Amino acid sequence: MPIKRVFSAGGIIVRDDDGPKVLVTQHSKHHGWDFPKGHLESGESSEQAALREVEEETGVKAEIVEKVGQTEYFYFEAGVRNFKTVVYFLMKFVGDGEATTADEVEAMLWLDPEEVENKLTFKDTKELWKKVKEKINHS
Repeated sequence: MPIKRVFSAGGIIVRDDDGPKVLVTQHSKHHGWDFPKGHLESGESSEQAALREVEEETGVKAEIVEKVGQTEYFYFEAGVRNFKTVVYFLMKFVGDGEATTADEVEAMLWLDPEEVENKLTFKDTKELWKKVKEKINHS
């Protein structure tokens, strides 16, 4: 069976509300909790895609602090086996934007860093979060 490569980018967004808060989203199809992310468009860098997808899905404008890692996994869609690579960036909340694909997200929560790991659905994202959490707690 052929494998289709899929590339996405996303953001781990932090805002300061009397201490750090981290944005997590619930996907409207599979209902899993994750960080906002989406596909790279033609000619787009991972950084550009991550910033665009964060705003489109959540209505949050952010700026990139640094690249923090990636996850890789297989999934099936329409009978095709896909191998997806998602590059994640630590981001700082800048303001409110326009959520143009908000239908992909059924819920959003700003959580204390200590609450994020238990809310996340996927093992790979939890592992990435453990590394990123250290950066947030020491900044």
